[in-house]
Amino acid sequence: MKLGQAMKMAFKSISGSKVRSFLTMLGIIIGVASVMTIVSVMMGMSKQSLAYYEKMGTNRLEVYAYLYNGGNVFDDLYDYCLHLDQYVLGATPAGSMGATVIYGDKNSDSMDYSPSLYFGSDQYSIVNNFQIEKGRDLSKIDVDNYSNVCVMGSRAAQNFFDFVDPIGKEVRVNGLPFTVIGVYKEKDPGNDWSMDNMILFPYTAARNLGQSLDMSQVYVKCKDGNSVKQAKVMIEGFLTGICGDPNDWQNQKGYFYTYSDNQWQEVQNEQATMMSLVLGGIAGISLLVGGIGIMNIMLVTVTERTREIGIRRAIGAQRKSIVAQFLIEAGTICGIGGIFGVALGTILTLIGGKLLLGGMILWPSFGITVGAVLFSVVLGVIFGMYPAIKASGLQPVVALRAE
Repeated sequence: MKLGQAMKMAFKSISGSKVRSFLTMLGIIIGVASVMTIVSVMMGMSKQSLAYYEKMGTNRLEVYAYLYNGGNVFDDLYDYCLHLDQYVLGATPAGSMGATVIYGDKNSDSMDYSPSLYFGSDQYSIVNNFQIEKGRDLSKIDVDNYSNVCVMGSRAAQNFFDFVDPIGKEVRVNGLPFTVIGVYKEKDPGNDWSMDNMILFPYTAARNLGQSLDMSQVYVKCKDGNSVKQAKVMIEGFLTGICGDPNDWQNQKGYFYTYSDNQWQEVQNEQATMMSLVLGGIAGISLLVGGIGIMNIMLVTVTERTREIGIRRAIGAQRKSIVAQFLIEAGTICGIGGIFGVALGTILTLIGGKLLLGGMILWPSFGITVGAVLFSVVLGVIFGMYPAIKASGLQPVVALRAE
């Protein structure tokens, strides 16, 4: 039997009992749609998470250290990080404060989303992936001179100044004047709690504001993933010399830890992969149920068409022709179900992106789409194998006697 003829007979059989064929496909449709949606949404979450970290600045290392006697470890730690220029692009102390910022009739306390206020060094923008759009960035001179200057994120600048150029303008922070010297480019649009809604001050200006800045935390920007690992080992060795061996509790002089953003990304990706496998496995059960449904309906079809099979066998049809006919029919049913499942999965993926990922427009990848259809066809062939072999094994004389 030719392939075209077998396909024609398969479609004729499917169209002859539309409702039964659709109900048979339903398990495949639900299974394919579920697997596609789950995998696509989890991939979207991983992509969204990666994009967020890229906005923050990848290959960052967070270093935290303090001495039990209250001694200063920051200066030595900060200088050491800056001297690791083989691996490090920049370093900045990490600090924030709560304060009231006023410009004209604009008051941060009355804003729906008040800006985050950070202290940092002249390398803050390198570490946190900011770029200057207007004016200039913090300089080492600003830090050394305890200057009352600040750099604004694009969202904060818009909230305070609207369409007025903020460069050179003064804002009052807890009553003290600070000159705006620069504005960073937007990097986190469309987010009410945007990382662009921030104001950066020299960390030395904390003294002018009467702020008690915790000088025990440093963010380090490394050149690449391998540099993160190398810098982490070297910084941990340096801090062990100052604070003592973390495993020697009795002789410890202080406490420290180092943490890489890359570690969190790896953990999050592993969790997303694990969750995808678990949820995909659960959704795959519906595919298994659909496959069993295919086997069941094909066995019913064999029973209904026993006489037809006997006639074909009596006029010389080979067993492989009978097997091919029923396998093509089973594969066709599952293939059509897979196509409908892909359509439903695409719709559910778009809805999932809108509802679960903050309005993200999410499409299933081409590989997932093609793979889902091919897998459904293969599933049909696998579960159609037993009915097809059973049909081909019927004896012509016995089959012709069937009513």
